[in-house]
Amino acid sequence: MGFQESFKALSDPTRRRIIELLRNGKMSAGEISDHFQMTGASISHHLSILKNANLVTDDKQGKYIYYELNLSVVEEILTWLASLKEEK
Repeated sequence: MGFQESFKALSDPTRRRIIELLRNGKMSAGEISDHFQMTGASISHHLSILKNANLVTDDKQGKYIYYELNLSVVEEILTWLASLKEEK
């Protein structure tokens, strides 16, 4: 996992909002889209960037794709950030 991709993905406010939505559990792309005033294609693009950065995972169930926060990557980022605060 590269921090560069994660931080680049998190630099966008829409993607940060998607991450906030997913902290409560998995959601379909349509459910995520309902929280924004943009096209489904735009949301799909943002989800793709988050997926490529390993910040979210997807699971196809029937005709729906459900997205979920990848907590292991989030914890890795938080651990790294916390280490910056530690005294040496």
